[in-house]
Amino acid sequence: MSKVTCDMAMSLDGFTAGPNQSLRNPFGEGEDGRLTRWMVDEPEAHAEVIAGITDAGAFIMGRNMFSPGRGAWDLGWTGWWGEEPPYHAPVFVLTHHPREPLTMKGGTTFHFVTDGIEAALERAREAAGDRAVAVAGGAHTVNQYLAAGLIDELRLHVAPVFLGRGERLLAGMQNLDLEPAGEPWGTALVTHLTYRLPRRA
Repeated sequence: MSKVTCDMAMSLDGFTAGPNQSLRNPFGEGEDGRLTRWMVDEPEAHAEVIAGITDAGAFIMGRNMFSPGRGAWDLGWTGWWGEEPPYHAPVFVLTHHPREPLTMKGGTTFHFVTDGIEAALERAREAAGDRAVAVAGGAHTVNQYLAAGLIDELRLHVAPVFLGRGERLLAGMQNLDLEPAGEPWGTALVTHLTYRLPRRA
């Protein structure tokens, strides 16, 4: 069975985005690129980590990560990433609103899944074959998969900032067993932490 991984950039106080995410502020108010500054300012220092974030055979994300909209789809919206998203693999978007698959340049096709996290994971595993499935975010989606015991490896990229409010990772988690996998490392802009989780499902 393919491994399920998750990479999340987060603040020291546990937020992966600020409040009031929108088209103007996709990462929420007050975030201002601080959580991922290390990717922009120090790409060579973190090249292996950056490459690993998109090294999967299929991806899963929440509607909020794909689009600023809610409710019925704006069919003109094709994601935040331009004509060629960085995934280059099937991406399964959790939503309550059906939409036909959306094929982009570079091998990325977005599939819209309306029947829950388990169904999305089943489809992603089938698409990924022997490669890993990555749960890409956001926090609400990751929390659902963690609570269900469906993530094998959690990779946190912790920036030395405090957001104070917004979308919190690990919200409501109880008795979550995290086994360190490798030594923490990083720079002044980020600390990389990797944990293994026991498979519960």
